[in-house]
Amino acid sequence: MPFHTHRLPNGLQLIGETLPTARSASCGFFVVTGSRDEVGPESGVSHFLEHMMFKGTPRRTALEVNLDFDRIGANYNAYTSEETTVYYASLLPEYLPKGIDILADILRPSLRDEDFTTEKQVILEEIKMYEDSPGSMAWDHAKQIYFGNHPLGNSILGTTESIAALTRDQMHAYFERRYAPGNVVVAASGNFDWAEFVELVGAKCGHWADVATGRVNTTDKAGTPGSHYVTKASATQQHFLLMNRGPSAENLTRYAGSVLATAIGDDSGSRMYWDLVDPGLVESAGAMTDQAQGTGLAVASFSSDPEKAPENLAIVRRILTDVQANGITADELTQAKNKIASRIVRGNERPMGRMRSIAGAWIYNREYADVDTELARFDAVTLGSVRGYLDEYPLNTPTVVGYGPLTGA
Repeated sequence: MPFHTHRLPNGLQLIGETLPTARSASCGFFVVTGSRDEVGPESGVSHFLEHMMFKGTPRRTALEVNLDFDRIGANYNAYTSEETTVYYASLLPEYLPKGIDILADILRPSLRDEDFTTEKQVILEEIKMYEDSPGSMAWDHAKQIYFGNHPLGNSILGTTESIAALTRDQMHAYFERRYAPGNVVVAASGNFDWAEFVELVGAKCGHWADVATGRVNTTDKAGTPGSHYVTKASATQQHFLLMNRGPSAENLTRYAGSVLATAIGDDSGSRMYWDLVDPGLVESAGAMTDQAQGTGLAVASFSSDPEKAPENLAIVRRILTDVQANGITADELTQAKNKIASRIVRGNERPMGRMRSIAGAWIYNREYADVDTELARFDAVTLGSVRGYLDEYPLNTPTVVGYGPLTGA
């Protein structure tokens, strides 16, 4: 599959992977900004601004934005994370020009005062709903405790207080600072013509004025070992997260970390599955790695009946201690690699999956990694690689965060 890159004079980066045999195309505007780029009273502005992008532009009302997407049968949406805000559409190839027109248009929103006031209430309601989700709140509290004053500890939604106090002018200032073309990657994958794509994006976005932007505090971060309890008396489940330092998104050691996490805590056939899920001791359990620019996490987690939580916590600690001392077996290594390979292939069979993959690789490492490259990197992970990972990123001194009715274990 041919890969293409082009940078407009104003700094907007275009990347694409063409596949003429595909029956669809996907396009996305990846803005390299998220909650980690917010300062103080801006908490939650990235996610709030994502909502405002669909509230109208100088050319379209909010209704027209949605109707125009619907008329071409597009699957469209947006999402905000700690590090990126993404606006995308998947559609039939003949409608890609229209899709680019709409996406480019909403990336320069009106940000009207009346829309800001109305949407603020929507965000405040979303925060209330989020606060009623114990698993989500456990993750938010765990991040804040682990990262401390590092910006990756910032909440994506913000707080009721920060959103209530946020002004339209603060949002506009953030938009001007972070939505500069040099801070945006436009990615496409599937059945489309690259030269036409460059011309289309250039016509719609070439006039955007660039300003200097960047990201502060991309240093590595290691949490402090110890146990912390956030009490939620009304919760019916006790949630635990055991968080250790992991490799950053730029570090190739992440491949060994992902294999190890799959062996420890995949949703089937892993150590945590057999020791906790299969016997019915917990409602859910798993392990994962979470890579970011400059730093990363390795997380093991579970939720269970509060009365059984201390016993289950001891089981997770035992698993992590054993893996740290003895590593994993050859059979576990093979099984984990096969699972990952299957998921990579299946996840990248559609243009939407490829669009996200090539954008992520470019944003973090300025590289193109095709499916074969990704498969080869995982296939190269050995028991020695896993041992090297464990030596560099130990699992047995975690920051433990409990969320639920317990005050200690």
